[in-house]
Amino acid sequence: SPSELLPESFNVSNPSSKTVFLGMSGGVDSSLSAVLLKEAGFNVVGVYMKNWSRDLPGMKCPWAEDLADAKRVATSLDLDFLVLDFEAEYKEKVVDYMLSEFKLGRTPNPDVLCNEEIKFKLFFKEAKKLGADFIATGHYAGVRNGALTLSKDKNKDQTYFLYRISRESLEKTIFPLENLEKPEVKRLAAEKGLKNAYKKESMGVCFVGEVGIKDFLKEYIDISPGEIRELETGALLGTHEGAVFYTLGQRHGLYIGGGLPYYVVKKDLKNNVLFVSKNLNASALWTSTLDLENVFLRSETERALVESLDGNIFVRLCHRAPLLPARLNLPTSLKSPLSSNPAEVPASLKSSDSSAPSLVFSEEIKRPASGQSVVFYSGTDLCLGGAFIK
Repeated sequence: SPSELLPESFNVSNPSSKTVFLGMSGGVDSSLSAVLLKEAGFNVVGVYMKNWSRDLPGMKCPWAEDLADAKRVATSLDLDFLVLDFEAEYKEKVVDYMLSEFKLGRTPNPDVLCNEEIKFKLFFKEAKKLGADFIATGHYAGVRNGALTLSKDKNKDQTYFLYRISRESLEKTIFPLENLEKPEVKRLAAEKGLKNAYKKESMGVCFVGEVGIKDFLKEYIDISPGEIRELETGALLGTHEGAVFYTLGQRHGLYIGGGLPYYVVKKDLKNNVLFVSKNLNASALWTSTLDLENVFLRSETERALVESLDGNIFVRLCHRAPLLPARLNLPTSLKSPLSSNPAEVPASLKSSDSSAPSLVFSEEIKRPASGQSVVFYSGTDLCLGGAFIK
């Protein structure tokens, strides 16, 4: 039954007396979430968050189409429907931050900030003001007693992007898809007659659409072509569109040479020069230490757990990195899987009152991009929090 598909922790008594504000993007995930919540008896209000509406050259922002799709689903389910305009806040909290990070040569993840600042702060605050008992979204994640947990679908799980949202909002959040896998979602959506059951998923910048990050940055950052030089010889190999576009370790999109691939090993932003090497052992590609900043442990409960844990812990260095068991007992032992190598590598999490914490590995690992996140998990599914890579 539909109610059995919903997370057990939100099988509330008399759901018809509870109002849920559901973020609806026009996609299949939030649309099926609306069906499941309504069939479980909740009073559901569909909400479209208007966070971006500007067209870019050669790329029309899909917000109007997405809004129409969301409203069409809400109308078919006889749901009240609202549009909340967070465009100014999204520009300030997400876009401006992202641009400042790229200017510093880092590689930020806008989805992390969008979830923290927009979907689970502004939306949550506005929903409460308008009388909501709960908020809901179509994310693949779970909630247990106010704690963030993995979803059933480990391939689609989005806790990596959600680790910074507050416990206060999570205590009033429902993730209707927690117990479903993506193929089930599409199948159920088709069975329920949802017209967007197989709508293509957006893979671009969060809320902006299919536009690639390079095209997006070109509109907001003064960028000029520069030289690509070989690290070892200084030889000029070609030109690039702008050093801010490239990440250390990147090998695609350089369009130079043949044979063995070149890797980006250094960015000279002041002189707009990109240094590359064919040497996979180049020191810039590897590190034994990851300095962390903006550490976010989800609550004092999670903080106490991290500081006293003598059991299994998992670490993700990127969204697609496998969750492998590691051991953490601050500040002595940690094992972390790598985004490019699933082998466990012993490390320690060093922290003190006078300096930011660092992950110090027993051997060198392939260096992940600064600005990305390290996310910590405990047991089999509990997300403890994480930090940005400095």
